Amino acid sequence: MKTSKILGSAALASLLLALPAFAQDAAAPVVEEAAAVVDKGDVAWMLVSTMVVIVMTIPGLALFYGGLVRAKNILSTLTQVFLGFAMISILWVAYGYSLAFAGPTEGGLSAFVGDFSKFFLAGVTLESTAATFSAGFELPEMVFVAFQMTFACITSTLIVGGIAERMKFGALMAFLAIWFTFSYIPMAHMVWSGPGLLFGLGAYDFAGGTVVHINSGVAALVAAIVLGPRLGYMKEPIAPHNLVWTYVGAGLLWFGWFGFNAGSNLEANALTAVALINTVLAPAAAALAWAIGEKVTRGHSSTLGAVSGAVAGLVAITPAAGFAGVGGAIVLGAVAGIVCLWAVVNLKPMLKYDDSLDVFGIHGVGGIVGALGTAIVAAPGLGGYPLGDAAAYSIGGQFMIQLTGVAIAIVWSGVVALVAMFIVKAIFGGARVPESAESDGLDLSSHGERAYN
Repeated sequence: MKTSKILGSAALASLLLALPAFAQDAAAPVVEEAAAVVDKGDVAWMLVSTMVVIVMTIPGLALFYGGLVRAKNILSTLTQVFLGFAMISILWVAYGYSLAFAGPTEGGLSAFVGDFSKFFLAGVTLESTAATFSAGFELPEMVFVAFQMTFACITSTLIVGGIAERMKFGALMAFLAIWFTFSYIPMAHMVWSGPGLLFGLGAYDFAGGTVVHINSGVAALVAAIVLGPRLGYMKEPIAPHNLVWTYVGAGLLWFGWFGFNAGSNLEANALTAVALINTVLAPAAAALAWAIGEKVTRGHSSTLGAVSGAVAGLVAITPAAGFAGVGGAIVLGAVAGIVCLWAVVNLKPMLKYDDSLDVFGIHGVGGIVGALGTAIVAAPGLGGYPLGDAAAYSIGGQFMIQLTGVAIAIVWSGVVALVAMFIVKAIFGGARVPESAESDGLDLSSHGERAYN
């Protein structure tokens, strides 16, 4: 009897001890995850990044290009960049953001483009948020809209350099609007939106090697070929009129690129610092490589070569900014400096196309070098920071994905640019200014002004 009482008491005690565990098991399904946090530090960093990318475009890109053209065309070039930026910013909030980042997550055309559900930012409220790359942290959606707007603006205005000094202003603006709609938006969606084709394939493009540089570089090349060369091209010198402006513009571009690359991490953390330091090292290596290459092949190192090399390095590190270690960034920048020097000095004269300010030679070629090189420098064995399981990373496999992205960007942008040029030629009775207007300069003939008296 005593034994049975002891056993009964033990059984009761065991049941009582088990009750908390049963309670925990029963409660587990209804525990809610913590709400996502909007960190004020991330928000502040992204607002700063947005502003410096605007500085990168106006005045950075405008002055860089303005110094490279002849004195009679500087105001025309500045105006094309300035008003191109203005137009694309409005188109971005009207339908660009919606088509690039809204829409269904699968089915239909979701692999290539979004929809009009956020037309003129419908549904983008003070409470709506956008995801970052860290679980549990988000940004106000309006911050993400503004940051991505600056990318759309600078990508479109980069094209101005390819057709400088000879295209009708109205035709250029129409071309940029068409190209933005049918090339920039789909490429941004394919690469940076969850249902996008290249996103799904696992393409690496941290800040826009395909979306920005290959996309704009190919468009500039196609537009330049369709327009034909400037009067006197390869027959008489067509020298930059003010390399000091170009130098100042290059400095502003480099400064703005910190927002461009480091801002693309969407947060303020250690990986942001990796992208920032790579945005110092790659252009530094490229500038030195270009200068050395010029010295060896042409007998001197030039100011124009140094700043061109720096821009080539900035272009090349753009897709790899958050994936490369410091060693990879230096090597990638140096390779881009040499390859882009060859493209500008040898390839362009060989093929006789007049890409006025070397948009294809630097952005197109540099973007290709960077996009393909990303597969190499992202390898953990080379100090890189790949996505997912580092042990499973394959340079060869990622290289083929990168090559697919490069091929799609080249073909897509090239076809859209070609069709857009034919459209504007039909609308404006030709896309090119008359010879007399080109001789007088576009400042006077297109805008009724002179930069210098």
